[in-house]
Amino acid sequence: MKNANNDPLYLIDTSIYVFRAWFALPDTVQDAEGNPANAIYGFCDFTLQLLQEAAPQQIVFAFDESLETSYRNEIYSPYKANREAAPEELKAQFAHCRELLVAGGISEISSGHYEADDLIGTLAYQAHRRGQPVVIVSSDKDLTQLLQDGDVWWDYTRGTKLDYNGVYDKFGVRPEQMSDFLAITGDRVDNVPGVPGVGPKTAAALIRHFGSVEQLLKQVGEIAELPIRGAQRIEGLVREYSETIRLSHKLTTIYRDISMPEGFTTQVGLADHDRLETLFELLGFGPYRRRQWESCLTALAAI
Repeated sequence: MKNANNDPLYLIDTSIYVFRAWFALPDTVQDAEGNPANAIYGFCDFTLQLLQEAAPQQIVFAFDESLETSYRNEIYSPYKANREAAPEELKAQFAHCRELLVAGGISEISSGHYEADDLIGTLAYQAHRRGQPVVIVSSDKDLTQLLQDGDVWWDYTRGTKLDYNGVYDKFGVRPEQMSDFLAITGDRVDNVPGVPGVGPKTAAALIRHFGSVEQLLKQVGEIAELPIRGAQRIEGLVREYSETIRLSHKLTTIYRDISMPEGFTTQVGLADHDRLETLFELLGFGPYRRRQWESCLTALAAI
């Protein structure tokens, strides 16, 4: 086996790919018992393709299960209140997705108090302390704040990859400034408030100049002197929404100090083929899909 610290740790922001499959495939896709199986079929295909392409030695799939119980809801009750809870038939498919990973010897994790972002942030922090790079598979730009030199943020569906410098090229701020940037722009997807009338370009210019929202608010009186359009108006908005900025910064900053379960590993393990066969039978997977999975997991075990 190769030195694990030389190979990246793959961290998957999983729930979005399950939801994407749920919406992309018709509910006429069913398991052997006649239950909807569109999400698990789509997730299975996504996961298989990712494993075949990346051939990871270390990988973790992080799930969200804290839609209304995250510590961020304690800070700001409307946080993600714009999202509907998953229907029961989708919850059952989420359980099958996790069963697939466990049976395949692939680590998965979730928390009722922390979001997948925070679990990914903690695992990325631990990897960086070991000198190990990470690849974060997600379409959520929030997670770019975790990148260090040598890391990659990979929007797998769109085929887009950003490294540390690529984040600056795309958003105009460094990865470690992304939560400051989002504290000003807000995030409609997560129901995070921002500063009305201040767009991404202006927000990036402010963060580049002051370095952080903390310094921005300390030196708010200097904004009107900046060579940006409507500088005096922007200073007034920042003063008016200073508490909103502080709140939003708490919401957009990823927590990175979660205690992992005892015995938790990021290493790809051996598949439980009997358990996989039972699941494949329930899901009604045909011989071709089964052979693909067996071949992929055998190849991973041989790395």
